[in-house]
Amino acid sequence: MRWKNYRQSSNVEDRRGMSAGRGAAIGGGGIVLVLVLSLLTGQNPMVILDEISGTQSQVGAGGGEQGQLGAPSDEMGQFASAILASTEDVWSQLIDGYQPPRLVLFSDAVNSACGYASAAAGPFYCPGDSQVYIDLAFFNELTQRFGAPGDFAQAYVIAHEIGHHVQNQLGLYERMAQARRGASERQVNAESVKVELQADCLAGVWGYHARQAGLIEAGDFEEGLKAASAIGDDTLQKQSQGYVVPESFTHGSSAERVENLRRGMQSGDPRDCGAGGAL
Repeated sequence: MRWKNYRQSSNVEDRRGMSAGRGAAIGGGGIVLVLVLSLLTGQNPMVILDEISGTQSQVGAGGGEQGQLGAPSDEMGQFASAILASTEDVWSQLIDGYQPPRLVLFSDAVNSACGYASAAAGPFYCPGDSQVYIDLAFFNELTQRFGAPGDFAQAYVIAHEIGHHVQNQLGLYERMAQARRGASERQVNAESVKVELQADCLAGVWGYHARQAGLIEAGDFEEGLKAASAIGDDTLQKQSQGYVVPESFTHGSSAERVENLRRGMQSGDPRDCGAGGAL
C-alpha cells in the first residue's frame, strides 16, 4: 500500500500508555471481540452490546479519558491515521452528510460508551459514542496467530470497523435491533451474521475506491481476502474447539467473509452490500 503518500486524519485520539481503569461491563462490536465473547460466554455478542450500551452513563463517552488528538508521530499510528483519512474521503463521497468517526488508539484496556474492554478482546466499534477502538498490537496478532500478514490485511480490520459506523449512520443498527426483539438465539445470531458480512462488503467498497485513488498496490487485495478467510467463524471454531456449530455463527464462515469482501472490492457500490435498505 502507498499509504505514506496519503494525508493523515485529525480524527485520531491516542490513549496509548494511559490507564483505562475498569468501568462498566466489557464492550462489544468488532471482528475478534464479538467472536471471543460469543465463544467464551455462549452469549450472542449483539445482545451483550445492547446490555452494556445501557450502562454508558456510568463511564461516559470515553470514560472521562482524553488522549492526544491528531495524527500520531509513530509509524503504526500514522498508518492507522492514513487509512482512516482514506475512509473519510471515500465515504464522504458516497454518503451525503457522512460524519466520520474518531479512531481511538489504546494499549492494554480502554473505556468507551460501550463499557470497559481489554485489548485481548480485539478492535471494536462502539455505536454509543460512534468511535472505533483499536490496540495496534492486534496487528501482530493478525500476523502471528491468524497468519494474515500485510498492511492491507491491517487496513481491512480498520475498514471493517468503519463499515459498522457506516451502518450506524444509515440507521441499520436500529433496524437490526427491531429485528432482534422477541427473536430466538438462533435468529439473533443470524442477524448478527448479516451485519458482520455487510461490514465486510463495505470494507471492500472502501478498498475499491482506495485503489482508484492509488492507495492500493498489486497483491494488496489478496492480503485482505486471506485475513477475511482466517477470521471466519468456522475457522476460529475449529481452532478453538475442534468442531463447527453453524447455528452459533455470529460473523459468518470464512467463505462468506471472503465472498462479501470480494463483492465490495469488485463493485465499489455500497448498494451491492444492501446498504441502501434493510439488511
